[in-house]
Amino acid sequence: MIIHLRRINPLEFRSPNRSPLRLFSTLLQNPSPPPKTQTQNPTETLTKPQLKALVLTQYSHGKFSNLVSNVLALPNVLLTACQNLTTSQSNNALNSLDSQSLLNSVSRRFDIEEMGRQLCENRFDIEACCVTMMPSRMKGESLVLPNLKLKVLIEAIRMVLEIVYDERFVTFSYGGRVGMGRHTAIRYLKNSVENPSWWFSVTFDRERFDDRHVNKLCLFIEEKIKDDFLIGLIKRLFECEVVGIELGGCYLGRGFPQESGLCSILINIYFNGFDKEIQDMRLQKNQENPKFKSEQLVWMSGLFYKPVKMYVVRYLDEILVITSGSKMLTMDFKNWVLKYLEGRLDLRVDKMKTAIHSAVSENISFLGMELQAVPPSVLHPPMSEKAIRARKKYLRQKEVRALEFKNARERKRKILGMKILQHVFKKLKQSDGFKFDFQIENEVREIFRTWTDEVVHDFLGSLEERWEWHRMLTAGDFLSLRHIRGQLPQELVDAYDKFQEQVDKYLSPVQARKALEKEEKRVEEEEEQKYAKSTVEDLTRLCMKVDAPVELVRKAVKMAGFTNNMGRPRPIKLLIALEDIDIIKWYAGVGRRWLDFFCCCHNFKMVKTVVTYHLRFSCILTLAEKHESTKREAIKHYTKDLKVSDFNGNEEVYFPTEREVKMMGDQNLLDPRPVDGALSLALIRLASDEPSCSCIGHFCDRMDTVYYRVWLLQNRLNVNPSVEDKWVPGMGAIHESLNRKCLPLCSHHINDLYMGSITLQDIDCTAFVDVD
Repeated sequence: MIIHLRRINPLEFRSPNRSPLRLFSTLLQNPSPPPKTQTQNPTETLTKPQLKALVLTQYSHGKFSNLVSNVLALPNVLLTACQNLTTSQSNNALNSLDSQSLLNSVSRRFDIEEMGRQLCENRFDIEACCVTMMPSRMKGESLVLPNLKLKVLIEAIRMVLEIVYDERFVTFSYGGRVGMGRHTAIRYLKNSVENPSWWFSVTFDRERFDDRHVNKLCLFIEEKIKDDFLIGLIKRLFECEVVGIELGGCYLGRGFPQESGLCSILINIYFNGFDKEIQDMRLQKNQENPKFKSEQLVWMSGLFYKPVKMYVVRYLDEILVITSGSKMLTMDFKNWVLKYLEGRLDLRVDKMKTAIHSAVSENISFLGMELQAVPPSVLHPPMSEKAIRARKKYLRQKEVRALEFKNARERKRKILGMKILQHVFKKLKQSDGFKFDFQIENEVREIFRTWTDEVVHDFLGSLEERWEWHRMLTAGDFLSLRHIRGQLPQELVDAYDKFQEQVDKYLSPVQARKALEKEEKRVEEEEEQKYAKSTVEDLTRLCMKVDAPVELVRKAVKMAGFTNNMGRPRPIKLLIALEDIDIIKWYAGVGRRWLDFFCCCHNFKMVKTVVTYHLRFSCILTLAEKHESTKREAIKHYTKDLKVSDFNGNEEVYFPTEREVKMMGDQNLLDPRPVDGALSLALIRLASDEPSCSCIGHFCDRMDTVYYRVWLLQNRLNVNPSVEDKWVPGMGAIHESLNRKCLPLCSHHINDLYMGSITLQDIDCTAFVDVD
C-alpha cells in the first residue's frame, strides 16, 4: 500500500471531521529561526557534580531559593536536560556527540536561550507546548502529552529536585532513584528480612491526583524549597494534565507515555514524611529489641530468642510492611499506617485488599512477584539420593579418565624411551669397532633415570594404590605360621622374610590406612555438622522466597497469542507484515525483558522454559507462516538461534540463544523495565513515496526514516485493561490514544523499540502521523 503524506503545521486548528485519507503530523513544524551566534564561550553541558554545586549555591537558612531564575533558566542546565533525554536511548548516535553538536541539534527545534529568558520572566507558555491526543474509540479518554520543548523543562525540574531530595530519602524508598530499582528492593527482602511472621501490602483505590493532593504536594516541597516560580510551574503542569499521578493503577515506573518522567520523584516527595515516620518507629523498635548474630543466639529453656523486627519496602505507590512479632503488633502498625495515609496524605486505601496475611502459609504479591517465608532448606534443598549417586558416579568417571590419561602418558614415555634406546644401540653398532660412547651412555641413563623416578613417584604417591598392592602381596600369608615354617627349608623361609621386609618397607599400609580413616571421619563429621546446622536453621529461621507468578505469565503468554488453547506455540499473524529481522527483534524484546525482569526469582527456570520454548517456536512458526513453509524448513534456514544476515552477509543474533538462556541468573543490580510495553506494542511498517521527515527520537536529526503504525494489544483483542477477568492483573497497558498512530523512526530507534531498550516515553509521541 502506498500512502501519500501531507505536511501540516501542528499549531493549526485540527477539525474533528476528517476525510478518511487525510494525514497530518505534529512533528513537521516550521523550523524555528536559528539562535544568535555566540562569539564567546559556547554553551556546554554540566556534569552531575557541577550541577549539584550550582544547586547548593542557592541553599541558605535551611531552604533552597531562586532555583528557577538561577538554575533552571540557565542554558547550560537546559542543555544538560536535553543531553539526559538523549542518553536514555542506548543506541542513539547523539551519545558520542559533543556539547556543540547537541546545541546545534537543539537549535533546529527551539531557541534554548529564549526559553531561559521566558523562565526567568515567568512567561513560559506551558499550554502551548501541550498536545491533546484523541482516543481511537468514541468512549475513550484523551491524553495530553508534552512536546519536546516542554519535555526539556520537565527533565530540568526533575534534575534539580533529584539533587535536592535524593540524599534525604530513606533507605527503603525505591523507584525513581539511581541504583534503587526493583531488583535492589527484591534483594533487600531476600538478604535482610529474617523470620517474618505477618505482612500486608497497602493497596490504594484507583484515583488521580486532584487539586487537594497537588496543594499538599506543594506544601511538602515548600518545606525545603522557597521558590514561588518553581511551585507555580509544578501546579501548571498538573493543571494542564501534562503531568499526572494515578495511584492504584499499573502505569507508574513502566515507561508508558501517560506517565511523565517527573512523576517518580514527586511521588517520593509526597511519601517522604510517611517514610520518615516509619523510619523513626523502626529505629525505636530496633533499640527495644537488639539484633543477635547467628552464633550468638541465646538458648534458654529449649527456645531460641527472636527479636521483634519491622521491615518496610516502598516502590513508588506499592508499600509492603513485614513484622516478625505478634499479630496484634502488626494490626496496631497497620491501623497507624492507614490512619496516616488517609488522614495526613488524604489518600483512599482499599481496606479489603490491605489485609494481614501469614508470612508462612500465605503468598503475597509485590512488585509483580509472589513472596513467601520458607525455611532455608526450601531455597537450598539437600541433594537427593539419586543426585548423590549421580555425583559419585561422576567423580568415579572423572577418576577413571584421569587414570587413563596417566596410563597413556606413561605409555608414551615408555615408547619414547624404547625409541631412544633403539636409536642409541643402532648408532653404537654403526660405530667403528663398536666403541662405546660414554656421552651417549650418560644421556641414556639420565633419560631412563628421570623416567623411572617419575613412574615410581607417581606409583608411590597414591596411598590407595600402595594399600591395594600391600593387600594383594600379603594375602594368604601361610608362611608366617610356625608349624608351616618348621617344615620348609631355611633358605626358603629367609627369602620369604626378606621379601616381606621389602614389601613392608615400600608398601606399608599403616600411614595410608590412617590417612584414609582420618579423611572418612572428617567427611562424616562435616556431614553431621551440616545436617545439624540445616536442621536447626529450618526450625529457627525463615527466609524470603521470591517466585514469578506462574499463572499470570501463562495467561499473558496465551493472551498475547504465543500459545493456543492447548498451550502449544502458535504464529502471530499480525507480525507477518513485518520484515524477518523485525519479527525476530519483536520476539527478542519480549523474551529478553522477561528474562531480565524475573531473573531474581526462585522459579526462574519456568520463565526460561517459556522464553526458550513458547516464544522461540512461536517466532519460528510466524516466520514459517510468512514464507509459506514448514517449521522444519524455517529451523533449517534460521536455526534455533534465529540467526539473520545483514546487508553485508554477517550473521546477527537478537533472540537469546539456548546456551545464553541456560547461563542466565541473578547477576545484575538494575531497575528492569516490565515486559508490558514490548508485549502490548506492535509496530507495522508502512510504504510511502513521500520524502522522509526527521526522526521523532529526542534530538535525532536522521532523515532516513520509515513510518510505522502502532497497534496496541488491548485494541486488537477488543478488551478493557481495567477488567481483570479479561486482562492480566497487574499488567499495564499503553494509552489507547496511540493506537493506529504512525511514527517516523530511524533504524536505531526502531531497533531499540523492538528490543525493548527504550519505550514510547523515550521518544516524542506528539510527533505522530495520524492515518484514518
